[in-house]
Amino acid sequence: MLVGVVSDTHNNLQNVRRLVELFNQEGVELVIHTGDISQPKTIECLSTLKSPLIGVFGNNDLDESGLEESIRRNGFSFQHPPLIKKIEGKKIAVFHEPDSIEEFLQKNKDIDLVLHGHTHRYFNEKVKGTRVFNPGECAGMMKGKNAIGIVEFPSLKINRIFF
Repeated sequence: MLVGVVSDTHNNLQNVRRLVELFNQEGVELVIHTGDISQPKTIECLSTLKSPLIGVFGNNDLDESGLEESIRRNGFSFQHPPLIKKIEGKKIAVFHEPDSIEEFLQKNKDIDLVLHGHTHRYFNEKVKGTRVFNPGECAGMMKGKNAIGIVEFPSLKINRIFF
């Protein structure tokens, strides 16, 4: 199963349209957003995904009522972090901010993968024995520097796509 990972879209609708196109081309079966959507218009743009969308709210998702209405209308599912989900036998945790990940992993040793955003920087390392991944941001204006991730389950092989 292929799972798309996106973070920090911050209403860059041109880039959101492009990442939707990429995820649809790659045939992902689920997309996970690690937060900082910012406005309902981004959710509306994400509605053209050919897969379900789940995720967490970030620190810039201040208008949650408008976001939540758009999320519900489009059949998506978001919550405050952490989001815990089992995919193909692997247990994942989704955060926006990475600050509490190490403490979380000390108490939750059965997590196979942690996804996060917030820093706008690529991160793919083991923390407390668990793979932690942030694809980097996709809201930047520099063509070729924006990135999304695709995680293959159950192998947890990660592919990063720049656009």
